[in-house]
Amino acid sequence: MAEISISNQEWSRVKIKIQRKYNHLTDEQLAYTEGQEESLISKLMQLVNRNREYVVFTLKKALVNIDNNRL
Repeated sequence: MAEISISNQEWSRVKIKIQRKYNHLTDEQLAYTEGQEESLISKLMQLVNRNREYVVFTLKKALVNIDNNRL
């Protein structure tokens, strides 16, 4: 089970932050369905060429201050 939980509403904000940091990622690549956190983490690991710990840390960081545009 994933270490994080992301709602569809939260994902819309987090996705913007991720696209700012990794501007080569498209909306299609970042498609997400609520409850599919494991799939999202695996996909992001491949897309940004980072390990699981980094991806989970980045997602948690984005969720902590959801209203802030910084990642």
